[in-house]
Amino acid sequence: MQSENRLFDDVARMAGGALSMLTGLKSEIEALVRAQVEGWMGSLHLVTREEFDLVRDMAAKARDEQESLLARIQLLESERTAAPSGKPAARRAGRAKSTRQTNQTSL
Repeated sequence: MQSENRLFDDVARMAGGALSMLTGLKSEIEALVRAQVEGWMGSLHLVTREEFDLVRDMAAKARDEQESLLARIQLLESERTAAPSGKPAARRAGRAKSTRQTNQTSL
């Protein structure tokens, strides 16, 4: 009976040693894989989350400014077309007439 207990003790010790060795091996493999992945990711020149968020905010601000400028341009153009075109149009027409008359007299 004592020999059976001793045999079970030896097997249990061997299993425990193998388990601790496998746990250590697992930790080493994880560390090596992590180092390889970090090295590979570092060579890809990826941006950090902070840089991405900063550029995204800048793009959103630029888009908002562009939209407000487009709205302002549309407002100015609508005011220009809605305004009576008395004097500026008459001046342009007068200039065009005088240019045509000058060109006809020089021929």
